Amino acid sequence: MNVGLTKEQIAARKNGIGGSDAGIIMSGDWLDLWQIKVGEKEPEDLSDVLPVQIGIVTEPLNLHWFQKTTGRAISAQGETRTHPRFPFMRCTLDGITDGAVVQCKHVNAFSKIEEVAQRYMAQVHHEMAVCDLPMAYLSVFVGTLTYELVEIKRDDWYLAQLIDREREFWSYVEKREPPPQQGAIAAPILPTKFRKVDMTGNNLWSFHAGVWLETRADAKLFEAAAKELKGLVEPDVGEATGHGIAIKRSKAGALSIKEA
Repeated sequence: MNVGLTKEQIAARKNGIGGSDAGIIMSGDWLDLWQIKVGEKEPEDLSDVLPVQIGIVTEPLNLHWFQKTTGRAISAQGETRTHPRFPFMRCTLDGITDGAVVQCKHVNAFSKIEEVAQRYMAQVHHEMAVCDLPMAYLSVFVGTLTYELVEIKRDDWYLAQLIDREREFWSYVEKREPPPQQGAIAAPILPTKFRKVDMTGNNLWSFHAGVWLETRADAKLFEAAAKELKGLVEPDVGEATGHGIAIKRSKAGALSIKEA
């Protein structure tokens, strides 16, 4: 059973900084990571580390559960992205949805979700930077009985510190000069208590609330009609048209519908 990254993908990690490296860089303990990037030592073999392998195997279920729970479609699974300005910054995505990266995790049953969010704050900010997105969702299985979804908005100050540190770290890799020990930069703390507010006096809220209420039923009809129309397109049909709409099939087999 082959799970996780291939040997080629593991080797490619030496050519840049990935999301899983970001937490190490923010911790300030750079030497081991630097030795891996310059080829002085091999990365740890995680193929026999059970929690890591469970996380890899349950990732498809995690993505499915995210979509089932939120109603949001996920794209870009497994795609590799590169930062447009700093090409050494890279990431392999679990997924993207509606302008946000999705990062899947499976942690033990005794984990506190606040601590899990802190632990992976650097990773999701790295991915937000690479993809130029303002938000991330941390989709977490806690043991086998609990599912948690954490919404993380980009913290621009923290992200600037992360990029500065990654640039500095990579300069030592390029120079093949061992880096000095750095101090740790703490991740932003998510709020644990939330306020309850009355938006009755907010005119913008009033307008959009009215639109939402008036169009909710139409939106459900729209989605149901799209589903029924796609169901009428037989497997060997590449394009179906009629009555003002067109449905086309991509090379991968996915159907898209638009006004003709």
